Amino acid sequence: MHALDALKQFTTVVADTGDFHQLAQFRPQDATTNPSLILKAVQKPEYAPLLQQTVERFRKQPLDEVVDRLLVRFGVEILRHVPGRVSTEVDARLSFDAAATVARAERIIALYQAEGVPRERVLIKIAATWEGIQAAAHLEQAGIRTNLTLLFSFVQAVACGQAKVQLISPFVGRIYDWYKKSAGAQWDEAAQAGANDPGVRSVRQIYQYYKRYGIATEVMGASFRNTGQVLALAGCDLLTISPDLLAQLVAQDQPVTRALDPAHARTLDLAEVRFDEAGFRFALNEDAMATEKLAEGIRAFVVDARKLEDLMKAV
Repeated sequence: MHALDALKQFTTVVADTGDFHQLAQFRPQDATTNPSLILKAVQKPEYAPLLQQTVERFRKQPLDEVVDRLLVRFGVEILRHVPGRVSTEVDARLSFDAAATVARAERIIALYQAEGVPRERVLIKIAATWEGIQAAAHLEQAGIRTNLTLLFSFVQAVACGQAKVQLISPFVGRIYDWYKKSAGAQWDEAAQAGANDPGVRSVRQIYQYYKRYGIATEVMGASFRNTGQVLALAGCDLLTISPDLLAQLVAQDQPVTRALDPAHARTLDLAEVRFDEAGFRFALNEDAMATEKLAEGIRAFVVDARKLEDLMKAV
């Protein structure tokens, strides 16, 4: 049995791509997108017509609405290839505006429903800032499911659990990147691999805390750099994996053992914590890695959102 099928025994596999033509070969349950992945896809010849058609059809609408219509168009196509859900991201420029995030999420859901897609098949992706988490709490109460992304720290995860969000996406690879860069020449790749990888450790801590305290929010490891990180989180609720790494897992013929187990997590002696706004902001500020990677991630998504808008203006 190849490693991907072995992994699927313990974990729901999600494809991290806007390239829906790649999905069938890996048979993922769900798919996730973000502005960077959609930008990458529309620059491929086979997807250029989607961009052109959307812009031409809705040219008289505000640019932000045309962008949302393109994201939904990709989402609708992806849902033809996966049995589960698609994640579609709110504009990262709204990461510190809860009311605007709610309004944008409601519009995205309305656009999906107009295409005949029920809201249960869509997760609205929102950056895990304090404002984003509050927006998600509001949306969840209104029956709109959310996926809190750019999540790098335990404090963000705890606040998301308090908000009863549907799903979180802790970023394994970007945490690993930060610690590797910070260590410089002192970094020992072998010693920091597998279960010792700092990104893997972060997700394990969150998973164990959620299961210990019966928090229903789903944990979906994201942003992987290698298959070792993926397999070290076998048993996580979901893992969203790029097509390149999915192909590597198919090529690996090896047994996979469960690394994360809810029954074991429920036996652990872990302190329960809660965060109000001041406590959240202070704890996040104390974590240099999470503070830097959250800010950097929002900036990068904004850059790609603007590039996507520029492509649309050029049509």
